[in-house]
Amino acid sequence: MTKVLQGSHFTGLLYGAGLLMLIQLAGTVGYHFIGRPNATWIDSFYMTFITIATIGFGETVDLTHHPMGRLFTVFIAVIGIGTLSYLFSTLVALLVDSDLNEGLRKNRMEKIISRLSGHYIVCGIGRVGSNVAHELAKTGRPFVVIESNRVVLDAWLEHHPHALYLHEDAADDNALHQAGVAAAAGVFAVTGDDGHNLMIALSVKLLNLKARVVVRLHDIRNEKKARRAGADEIVSPDFTGGMRIASVMVRPHVVNFMDKMLHSDEGLRVEEVTIPESIPVAKVGELLPRSKNYLLMAAHENGQWVFNPADDHAVRAGSVLVLMASPGGRGEVEKLLGIASPP
Repeated sequence: MTKVLQGSHFTGLLYGAGLLMLIQLAGTVGYHFIGRPNATWIDSFYMTFITIATIGFGETVDLTHHPMGRLFTVFIAVIGIGTLSYLFSTLVALLVDSDLNEGLRKNRMEKIISRLSGHYIVCGIGRVGSNVAHELAKTGRPFVVIESNRVVLDAWLEHHPHALYLHEDAADDNALHQAGVAAAAGVFAVTGDDGHNLMIALSVKLLNLKARVVVRLHDIRNEKKARRAGADEIVSPDFTGGMRIASVMVRPHVVNFMDKMLHSDEGLRVEEVTIPESIPVAKVGELLPRSKNYLLMAAHENGQWVFNPADDHAVRAGSVLVLMASPGGRGEVEKLLGIASPP
């Protein structure tokens, strides 16, 4: 959006400059005609300039011998001063949008990022990273984008002008610090280069061992290296794409259901919530009364899955509840369990 605004300001600047030159030319010709035979071209040009610029040094062209002389001056003054004011305001707007506004926006973003906690960092905003960011935004999760390619970043920002971002190398420790990695819940290393993603994973784990790191790999043979670098999860788009192709063939209704859920306007998703340490052993029905905003599907405890748990099923701290919910439903569950949502 910033580039669009700057482009419109620059176009306005060209139009204003062209109009000002046209007025200067018209005024010069007009004053030369009105002040003939004594007015020279230099006198006529100077008379036009001091009229537009409101300098007012005096009439270098005698206007008393022509009945329309002073009316012509009024016309040139009104049009010229208006054009000059428009030109000046457009120039100021262009300077503000290109420099001052960029600096203010950067400072504001840095302050917002410094206050984040439990957020996510998306390293690389290409085809995969943009889908990751879209999903985080859709489900109401705060995130920061780090992208080193300015062209790719600008293309994404045109559609997401209010996003938090850094134009940096995500493998650089300073960039990760600026993105708030110390307080982040997780990092997505999803650039198009496997080696770079491994470096990002290693850097993140050295700065925040608790942060969950998901790494994108083209070559699944690099999985062991990624694990050693600190990746908690490995995702290969090629492998995942092949699995989806097979699923579309053998279980089309399941895939269609998942697609409908992912593309719903309500942001309906399968979510997971961990029961905090502050909650003692309790029955599911007491913790989470039935609601239209969420549906409890399963509980994971002691390495075992309990599907469709009954209301009297007892759960304890550390158990993971899997539910289908909208962002509002997830927030309702977190409130019931006393979990502070990220700002």
